[in-house]
Parts: sequence; C-alpha cells; structure tokens
Amino acid sequence: MISLFLPRSLVSVLGFIGLCVLITVAFSLMIPFILLKLLVPVPAWRSLCAGILIAIANAWVGANGIFLRTLYPINWRVEINGTLDPKRSWLLICNHQSWVDIVLLFDVLHGRAPFPRFFLKDQLKYVPIIGQACWALDFPFMKRHTKESLKKNPALRDQDLETTRRMCAKYRERPATVVNFLEGTRFTEAKRVSRGSPYRHLLRPKSAGMSFALNAMGDQFAGIIDVSIAYQPSRHSLVGGFLRGEQNDLVIHIDVLPVPTEHLGGNYQADAAFRMRFQQWVNTLWTRKDKRLDTLAGSAHGEARPHTV
Repeated sequence: MISLFLPRSLVSVLGFIGLCVLITVAFSLMIPFILLKLLVPVPAWRSLCAGILIAIANAWVGANGIFLRTLYPINWRVEINGTLDPKRSWLLICNHQSWVDIVLLFDVLHGRAPFPRFFLKDQLKYVPIIGQACWALDFPFMKRHTKESLKKNPALRDQDLETTRRMCAKYRERPATVVNFLEGTRFTEAKRVSRGSPYRHLLRPKSAGMSFALNAMGDQFAGIIDVSIAYQPSRHSLVGGFLRGEQNDLVIHIDVLPVPTEHLGGNYQADAAFRMRFQQWVNTLWTRKDKRLDTLAGSAHGEARPHTV
C-alpha cells in the first residue's frame, strides 16, 4: 500500500508506468508465439500457441493484481450470487463507464472464469501492442458502419454476425468468457440525456450482439455473468481517479444467470417478433441493473459492506 505514503500525483504516475511495464513485458513474451501462430499454418500448432498465449495473458492478469494491491489499499467489495466455473464458457454483460471496467473484470474473474474476450472496435486492431495482443488472443473485432453505408449495402450487417460466429467457433476448442458491453459505448450523463435513455445509470442496450453470441455458442455457455460496477464519486475522471488511488473501495455485483433457452435459435435480423421478444428480455435485465446501481451507488459511499477481495 505504497500510495498511503506518497502524493496522489506521484501515485498516478507510478500506477500508469507500472501497468504499462507489465503489459509490455507480457507482450514481449507473447511475440514468438504470435509469430509462430501467424506463420505456421498447422491447426494443432496454432492451437498450442493459442494455449501458451492465454497462459501468458493469465499470468499478466495475476501480476497486475499483485501490483495494484502493492501500490493501492484496495478494498473492492465483490458480491457474487451464484457459482462460476473456470472450465466452462460464459457470456458476460456489464455496464460500461471507462476502460477501468476492463481492468476490474480481468481481476475479479481471474481464477473464477476463463480469460475474458471483449468485442472490440476494428480500429483497435492497429493500436500498438494492445491491438496485436488482442488479435493473438482471438478477441472479436467488430466493424462499425454508418446508417448511410448500411442503407447502400445491407449485406454489411452480416459482417459482425460472421465475425461472432467465427470467433465463437474458436472458443469451442478452449473455454472463454465472452464479454459484451451492451451499451456499445462508455456511459456519460451527456450521452444518457442526448439519447433519451429511460435509465438513470445506463444507456439503452443494444441487443443484436448478445443475440448473435447466444445463437453461436448458446449450447456452450454455462450461463450469463451479469456484472454491475459502481464507482466512488471523484473530482477526476474514472481513469485519473483510479490511478490516483481514489477508486479503492468501489462495489462490484455479479449475478450468475441461466442461459435463456427460449431466446436461442431465433433470427434477430429477419424475425421482427423474435427481435421484439429478445429486446424486451434485455430491457428487463437492464431495468433491474439500473435499480441495482441505485443501491450500489449508496454502497460505494459506505452504506453497505459485502465481502471483499
């Protein structure tokens, strides 16, 4: 808990440098296996390289946890309703406020569920280190199309579905936690107002990606991990506050839900009735999450004390 003895500004610098060093070291260890996976077109060899890459990624998550707990007096309060299994695949949904969400999910799921894979914007593929590491670890990269381009070429709608199917086929070989931020972007109050969201803490959910993932892997998923994260109020951005050590007592709630078999096998794009039923189900989840975040916001201020990690 080094941060207790140092100025906040210095703590943020140390936190940023430490996280950058850890991800750089992990990527350096990955490079030989990334090249082998890319250059040797032998399925068994690529599968072996993929397993080694995941092992390195899991070691990186563990090292991050040690570093964060050495630097900060972390008291993340995590409540898990249900049982997780690291040997089974899961579909995870979560509210999205910052890239800090990703650090938290990696940490909280470590040892409890398989290494998470996030749906990422295709442009992130070209970000140095992070983009190449995510590609090597079989993260699904999704293309964003404007309404105008979709109107001119409706076939573009099928690209993301095909990407989801292709990635989920890879996850049949090795368990994965497939993460879907249903809001599609990070929450801000300005976005909530401008988009007319009916929720206090959330943007409207986008259901298509979740439906695609359930159709592609529904029989593989052990269940749905529904995560809600409530941060402490801060004068700084969530990233800045996290690095300064101002998010050491936040609250994370996890519900482990069954796979909704009644929503498997439908055609989300072509079947309007199925699409409406699926959206209604997702909206029910989101309404419950919004109410839960009301409670968790109070808990983040110290009104409740779930068990800690």
